[in-house]
Amino acid sequence: MGMYDRPATVLRPEIGSGRRVLVVSDIHGNLPYFHGVLERAGFSGDDLLIVNGDFLEKGAESLKTLREIMALCESGRALALMGNCDDWAAIFTETGRWADSILSYMRWRRSGLLWDMALELGEDPAALDDFEAFKRRLARPFEAEFAFLSSLPHAIEAGNYIFAHAAVFPDRPLEAHTIGELVKCEAWYRLGYSFDKWVVVGHYPVVLYGDDIVCADPIVDKERHIVCLDGGCVLKDDGQLNCLVIPDIRKDDFSFVSYDPFPAFRVLSDQAASARSAYIRWGDSRVEVLERGPEFSRCRHVRTGYELDILTKYLFKPERFTDCNDCTDYVLPLRAGDVVRVVETTSRGYFVKHGGVSGWYFGELEAL
Repeated sequence: MGMYDRPATVLRPEIGSGRRVLVVSDIHGNLPYFHGVLERAGFSGDDLLIVNGDFLEKGAESLKTLREIMALCESGRALALMGNCDDWAAIFTETGRWADSILSYMRWRRSGLLWDMALELGEDPAALDDFEAFKRRLARPFEAEFAFLSSLPHAIEAGNYIFAHAAVFPDRPLEAHTIGELVKCEAWYRLGYSFDKWVVVGHYPVVLYGDDIVCADPIVDKERHIVCLDGGCVLKDDGQLNCLVIPDIRKDDFSFVSYDPFPAFRVLSDQAASARSAYIRWGDSRVEVLERGPEFSRCRHVRTGYELDILTKYLFKPERFTDCNDCTDYVLPLRAGDVVRVVETTSRGYFVKHGGVSGWYFGELEAL
């Protein structure tokens, strides 16, 4: 039986009435975003932080992020859940699952928990060629880190809320779920489930649910009692880290704050929204390059036939047919005085964010 086929572990902590609960998901080793969103939320010693999985991998500081979350948990200020990117303790029990691919994954990603551990041991992670021997060298120096990861629960239920990294299914108790069901389920929100309690998940970036408009703010479905929290931190160039703010775990009242590092500017002229637009995104990003230019290239989306201009640096390969980075030609509706955050500055205009939505602005900006 593989790890993901085993029964899930459920934690039901006692959280005092009136204690503020903050929920962050999918940090992915990005400490500046993590620190930024906690500062924006005003995280204090009286609050409880729930880290809803995937705090490791893809970003630049997995080991530092792990140790910071361990310290918060040990102090009683946080609880952490396992995400599908956090199950590294499994290297000691799931030998066959990991040995064949983990070194090639490390060389391709050039970051992540094991990469960071190798560097701390003074080894060149790109030169490793014997994973079993490397694994043995990790066991003692990082015993506390692996023990923490192996102890992580897969769901938390408290008050009016259930927290799981990727999914919950309403046809069975939480304990009847497998680990895999809770930590890895793509596009779970589209399955249409509804719940009596609020179910808060991350895992699948919320922007991927948009067909033509890119919005990284959490999805809050009041009728189905679902919150999807993953703002695409690290995974999307214009992503953000979202934090759910629950004043009382026994009440349905909550809000959210978000963090990204993009500079803020004031819009100086009105702009109407585009009549039509497309969002080319991960999983559906195949395009045909009709005319390649130094800054922008005219492209046709293969599946839909939709034509748009894409920043040439977003194209993965120089061939006629290629995949590309997430992009859109959506023109944001803006009014003079609105504050936007600039992601890209080009000769044609600015790719910006406003209210969590990404799109283009073609007027002038004033720095704040």
